[in-house]
Amino acid sequence: MKAVIFNQHGGPEVLQYADVPDPTIKADEVLVEVRACALNHLDIWVRGGMPGIKIPLPHILGNDVSGVVREVGALVSWVSAGDEVMLHPGVSCGHCAECLAGRDNLCRDYDMLGYRRDGGYAELVAAPAVNVIPKPKNLSWAEAAALPLVTVTAWHMLVTRAVVQPGEDVLIHAAGSGVGSIGIQVAKLRGARVIATASSDEKLAKAKEFGADEVVNYSDEGWPKEVKRLTNRKGVDVVFEHTGAATWPGSIASLKSNGRLVTCGATSGFAAQTDLRLVFYKHLTILGSFMGSKAELLEAMKFVERGKIRAVVDQTLPLAEARRAHELMQNRAQFGKLVLVP
Repeated sequence: MKAVIFNQHGGPEVLQYADVPDPTIKADEVLVEVRACALNHLDIWVRGGMPGIKIPLPHILGNDVSGVVREVGALVSWVSAGDEVMLHPGVSCGHCAECLAGRDNLCRDYDMLGYRRDGGYAELVAAPAVNVIPKPKNLSWAEAAALPLVTVTAWHMLVTRAVVQPGEDVLIHAAGSGVGSIGIQVAKLRGARVIATASSDEKLAKAKEFGADEVVNYSDEGWPKEVKRLTNRKGVDVVFEHTGAATWPGSIASLKSNGRLVTCGATSGFAAQTDLRLVFYKHLTILGSFMGSKAELLEAMKFVERGKIRAVVDQTLPLAEARRAHELMQNRAQFGKLVLVP
């Protein structure tokens, strides 16, 4: 099959479009013909190399996949060849206490498609059959691929961890990112007033199209003051953080008393500065959030099927142009998701 691989860590130039052997499946897995695979920032980190994480080389990236089942393992009875599907990106053991409690994202053996196992930058991908989700008929292949990782992440952050309530003010950072664009929609679904940030007027306008009530350009150093102005100097109830060092101090300062900050990532850097006085004076809560369970994605998919959560696809590119897609994402040149099509 054709796939995009890398044999050493580095910049986008290490990505190669090549012929590789077809994957084989285990008894509890499925083989999926990839129709679309969306990019995530994890792809950039894995490609570049991560301290303490050993990635088997050569490696195929790609966490978010939609496609058609070609083959099912001997133990798989709930999926059939020919089914149109999406894949939950998280892979867990299925038998530990966390998995059995429905918290599979906290499994000690947790992995992801395209992380330490081959992913969807290919014509075929092998995945656990328990990761299969039927593709809603109203979604294109690109839309279906654009949803799983960012939807389960945003849902876990806002619904499970921060428990956003109707009428609360929620600050959503980086509205132009995949997770930010879905975060706006999930917060609105919960009845919140959404203040969204982005780095350009064009992205701010699109954020309003997807439901943001107010927008703030965070390339302006005074953006936390604008957030305070929009909340009558009270601050927001919840900050949806995933950018890290660049926005963290302002995010802490933007919270009201008893506010909650929920974070799932740090695309601008991990060494964030925290003024601890604000944390204890204002009774702030800082919540970590990692991915989300399979059950949470199934819950969120009900709203996708009803059109309440929409996939945000910036553009599709041929699989062979994966390098260009990586360059676009690194330059933050998109709103929503970039999707590769074999």
